[in-house]
Amino acid sequence: MALPARSDSGCAVPVEFTSAEQAAAHIGANSLQDGPIGRVGLEIEAHCFDLSNPTRRPSWDELSAVIADVPPLPGGSRITVEPGGAVELSGPPYDGPLAAVAALQADRAVLRAEFARRNLGLVLLGTDPLRPTRRVNPGARYSAMEQFFTASGTAEAGAAMMTATASVQVNLDAGPRDGWAERVRLAHALGPTMIAITANSPMLGGQFTGWCSTRQRVWGQLDSARCGPVLGVDGDDPASEWARYALRAPVMLVNSPDAVPVTNWVPFADWADGRAVLGGRRPTEADLDYHLTTLFPPVRPRRWLEIRYLDSVPDALWPAAVFTLTTLLDDPVAAESAAEATRPVATAWDRAARMGLTDRHLHTAALTCVRLAAERAPAELEESMTLLMRSVQQRRSPADDFSDRVVARGIAAAVREMAKGEL
Repeated sequence: MALPARSDSGCAVPVEFTSAEQAAAHIGANSLQDGPIGRVGLEIEAHCFDLSNPTRRPSWDELSAVIADVPPLPGGSRITVEPGGAVELSGPPYDGPLAAVAALQADRAVLRAEFARRNLGLVLLGTDPLRPTRRVNPGARYSAMEQFFTASGTAEAGAAMMTATASVQVNLDAGPRDGWAERVRLAHALGPTMIAITANSPMLGGQFTGWCSTRQRVWGQLDSARCGPVLGVDGDDPASEWARYALRAPVMLVNSPDAVPVTNWVPFADWADGRAVLGGRRPTEADLDYHLTTLFPPVRPRRWLEIRYLDSVPDALWPAAVFTLTTLLDDPVAAESAAEATRPVATAWDRAARMGLTDRHLHTAALTCVRLAAERAPAELEESMTLLMRSVQQRRSPADDFSDRVVARGIAAAVREMAKGEL
């Protein structure tokens, strides 16, 4: 093994890639981790609203002050703030969905109480329905991302993605190596059905968009090289396909050492092969690892599977949604049935986001998938599973409930009610 070069001061000098093939090998070796399944990590994003004036976006300093006063969280979640001020809880992995759900529920209760003390509410919706897009997080990464999206002609969608969307993210073990292809295929195939089940973003910028999941629509408006699915239903080598995807994707930022936007289209492969020079050099492993954090496919390999396609949904429903997705991937009998049920709609991403469960084929798949999970749900999740099952049977997504509330009360009043927990 070649030792890293050292400078005169004795510090290791980062070794630059000499080819895209070398970069691909690095990605492939670190994309998925061989091992058992069973651990579940959860992340949930919530839009932050002023309870007295829901049209006002709390400032970065205001959010930072609240978070600084949050007591230790019992479930061990980390608190971060998204570019537009959405507050995210990222939980550690737990053994099984029930433990992960309970831990995140406990952490969310503590967080909501602290925010309520400051007259702020945390709302679980896939998009901010009320306020114009605006960045409050001053991080250099997000400033550079704005410049990249502007240069690539997707400024509006990029701003909406960064400052007006929120999700529930489910992180699952990659599992044994010999099952990777089937497992990753199923994680993708479940996407449209789970989007239809959890669609909860019918509005953006004060307007109904005509989509059940405007969040998914926003992601679809960004370049597919960065935000599209890594593979389709026939992918048989997910590690290699992730490497190809990552090398074809354009470089967004270069740390030199601050985040500098790349405003022309440079696939990472061109940088690694020397066909393009960024920052006056070829990329290092650190550059590649950072590049991977700027790719946002609906299923992202990070040694585990990071499943990113669920809208943020109300507290009454997200435990059931998480349990459903986890069961369909981790229970082998349920997985086999789910693969068969979702095959006809496995690539219907846009249709699911636009129509939700009103689409006949997606509704059929959703009924099968939720029933499979409900049959296996523990008593602790019975109430949430019953609500989800009823919603699916009625061909309603959470977006329908929110839309009804907006029509009856107005946007600001509906948001205020959700921020106060008055559901």
